[in-house]
Amino acid sequence: MAELRLNKLTVEASGRAIARDITLALSSGQLVVLMGPNGSGKSSFVNAIMGHPRYRLTSGQVLLDDEDVTALATEKKARLGIFLSPQHVPEIAGVTMTNFLHRAHRAVTGEEIPVMEFHARAKAKAEELGIDPAFLRREVNHGFSGGEKKQAEILALALLGAKFALLDEIDSGVDVDAQKRIMGAIERERARGLGVLLITHNAHVADLVAPDRVLLMRAGTIVEEGGKELAERVAREGFESAA
Repeated sequence: MAELRLNKLTVEASGRAIARDITLALSSGQLVVLMGPNGSGKSSFVNAIMGHPRYRLTSGQVLLDDEDVTALATEKKARLGIFLSPQHVPEIAGVTMTNFLHRAHRAVTGEEIPVMEFHARAKAKAEELGIDPAFLRREVNHGFSGGEKKQAEILALALLGAKFALLDEIDSGVDVDAQKRIMGAIERERARGLGVLLITHNAHVADLVAPDRVLLMRAGTIVEEGGKELAERVAREGFESAA
């Protein structure tokens, strides 16, 4: 069983601490929900883990199976199985999803697969996850709705064989039906051993997945930890109910 441990991480941007002393552990097949109001530091935290140049980890460690990967380049972390789905994904006109994912798969896994064989594999995975295979013929996120972009991210992490997925606002800007497809696909990937850190400001997301733990972040720190009942309380009473 693989484990991703984030040990006492502090993140700065523009010389200001925006997340402080964050510690959590995530094992294969687990799903941890990290929730909090807008501006609480959630997105900054996960972007810093993967080496976004805007953010700086000033202390702490990112440990993958006890190996310190804190200072590794983003692409090396990806090759080791850590996948980040950012809140805002880019559009790439003129490049199909199949070609983009084929190149990404080769870069991450080192496996050489003919494009047509990869397309067949991608089509089968999309159908397994309940995602429309027609996405594969479209340009990368070009003209995609919010829900389509998020579904494309889930398909990407599945095809790249991610061990751990950091999903930043994967439910944001997504209608109810697309949310159900996305969360259902996440649960199917969990069944194969994917560990998931799901970042959200929507407490109702816990109605669509079965979280192992729920963490509540406010003003850059984790202020409370619990199970699904914590998310249910936040849904009823709001984030200000936190300790």
